[in-house]
Amino acid sequence: MSDTIIKVENLSKRFIIGHQSEGVGRYKSLRESINNSVSSLVERFSKPSGKANFNANQEEFWALKDISFEIKQGERVGIIGRNGAGKSTLLKVLSRITEPTAGRITIRGRVASLLEVGTGFHPELTGRENIFLNGAILGMSKVEITRKFDEIVDFAEVEKFLDTPVKRYSSGMYVRLAFAVAAHLEPEILVVDEVLAVGDAQFQKKCLGKMEDVGRQGRTVFFVSHNMSAIVSLCERVILLNRGQCLGDGEPTKMISKYLEHGKISNGEVVDVSEASSEKKLKIRKLRIVDELGRVSPEFNLQDNVFIEVHYEVLKPGKGYNVGFEVNSVEHGCIFTSAAMDTDPLAFLSEYTNVGYYIARIKLPTGIMRAGEYWIKATSAIPLVEVLDVFGQELYFNIIDISSPVARIGEGRNGCTLPILAWEIVEKLN
Repeated sequence: MSDTIIKVENLSKRFIIGHQSEGVGRYKSLRESINNSVSSLVERFSKPSGKANFNANQEEFWALKDISFEIKQGERVGIIGRNGAGKSTLLKVLSRITEPTAGRITIRGRVASLLEVGTGFHPELTGRENIFLNGAILGMSKVEITRKFDEIVDFAEVEKFLDTPVKRYSSGMYVRLAFAVAAHLEPEILVVDEVLAVGDAQFQKKCLGKMEDVGRQGRTVFFVSHNMSAIVSLCERVILLNRGQCLGDGEPTKMISKYLEHGKISNGEVVDVSEASSEKKLKIRKLRIVDELGRVSPEFNLQDNVFIEVHYEVLKPGKGYNVGFEVNSVEHGCIFTSAAMDTDPLAFLSEYTNVGYYIARIKLPTGIMRAGEYWIKATSAIPLVEVLDVFGQELYFNIIDISSPVARIGEGRNGCTLPILAWEIVEKLN
């Protein structure tokens, strides 16, 4: 028997996107809705047969386009790509949540999916009841689930809340229990999306260790993440997606380099000129990386003064508009984040921002950064209330080290940062 557990052939998935051409944001009465429906029906039957209806307010969007690959039993496969590349859609199709538009998928064995917080849980049921419900969905008997029950509870660390409805769980508790169920009920294929980002660092490390164990037991793991260090440590193979198409399939470090190379902007600046929707309160327009004189460049030395500029437009006035960014490296994923509210959080949340165009300028701590390749992602939100904007492009840049004490002696060190600390050494006298 072949050891191929998943075979994907010419897979495509299409969505229809609706647009409003006029009367945007206006509510329609029941009478208008009925009249429009009747008019559409009459128009459909009055047209000559064979002529396709064309709707100017609808647009085709191909989330996946002609993708093919095979996965062997026991492989740990990472899926990487920029936002909108089709990663989550691929996992939903593999998990039989979404039906493909074209192509064929052959899967041998049970699939356990963790695609978003609370997937497969009934909010009104307790943690205990949801464990048995998920096991039954996976086709396991009550005896099998009972045998694994204590192990699941111990891993999830939710023993105190087992008999509490999961709708009262925090997002972290939700994810801990959902992952524990998915990983311990012995599916042949484990599918995990970016949801582990909800958990704390210790839990993420615990999950990665469990997924390694799952792979060593001969089961298959599909893992989507923007954390490249997690991809490298867990996966033995990576599939790179871009705009619904497969750009590469191979060894993790090669695919990560290709991912970064494909997304690079050579001049140190990325711009979004798209129109903002009428409901949008804030839109991030531009990211730039510059020196102390404001000159844009994609490469700097560790000793340089380097600044990130976030250009954004406030479209509707309001309170607590917080703009932030995260800095990522190839080896370690996200190494730090920063946000406008950091200087004085309480005062910032009550501060009122008027309509206008703003430029935030932030000095990077290059003194503690390692030489290497980085990229920046920018977002904006009203903390604990709503996300305002997620900038659709990453800003790539290089840091080179030609003059630090570590570089001069050629010493290699571990870690995601490289601070040069002051040491005081005193001889102890008897």
